[in-house]
Amino acid sequence: MSTESRNPRSVHLSEMSTEEIVRLMNEEDAAVLSAVNRCIPAIAQIADVYAETLKNGGRVFYLGAGTSGGLALLDAAEVPPTFGLTPDHVIALTAEDGINYTTDDEDSRSKAEEQLRMHGCGEKDFVIGVAASGSTPYVAAGLRYAKSIGAATAAIVCNAGSVMKELADYCAEAVTGPEVLTGSTRLKAGTAEKMILNMLSTAAMVRLGKVYSNYMVDVKPMNEKLVRRARNIVMEVTGCDEARAAEAMKASDNHCMSAIRLIQGKTEQ
Repeated sequence: MSTESRNPRSVHLSEMSTEEIVRLMNEEDAAVLSAVNRCIPAIAQIADVYAETLKNGGRVFYLGAGTSGGLALLDAAEVPPTFGLTPDHVIALTAEDGINYTTDDEDSRSKAEEQLRMHGCGEKDFVIGVAASGSTPYVAAGLRYAKSIGAATAAIVCNAGSVMKELADYCAEAVTGPEVLTGSTRLKAGTAEKMILNMLSTAAMVRLGKVYSNYMVDVKPMNEKLVRRARNIVMEVTGCDEARAAEAMKASDNHCMSAIRLIQGKTEQ
């Protein structure tokens, strides 16, 4: 398993200066881009299934343990405020029931199935397993269960020829190689997973019409920064002034795209 192998470039890591350590890490991180690039077609395929699943009334489930689960939780948590979906559209399930690595059930072969059953996962849903090793028992068992009930499945892994690749309908296999700190897959492998999750959720939301040009027009303006962002989007798209944008946002229940349509509709009359 390449992610568990010893990296020959870092065998003297404990003897290096701080600058040498961070420089080496930066150089090794550059390899992540190439690893992800090699599986772009697979990522695009998974993103299309992701979008179709949501379009057809299904849900997307992420399964992960440790760092992979934490990254899945982060991506799922960012979908509602960025793209205006409710939290029950993209759901992250983890072996730890959150980010609490002192209660890790990574080796459980029943927990993922129990969680998916609890959420009523079915054939309309899409289950994406995330694991650097590609063999995490919790994730692999969840994929097996998902397939048994007719749900579509995908895997995001960082080792070649993994168990999860064989189990899943689709697989993004970003082989990132040995870590600077042997076996610490929160490093290059985690970075690759984060990049792929970013691509999947963003590309899927573009396909679903949650983006206008390159603006997040379904953003939820929940704080001052997002209120300002939504207002600026309305101004940039329509060419109106700030007062008109604020008025349209208020009249549209703070929905950015609705405010744009309101202003464009009045302009055309």
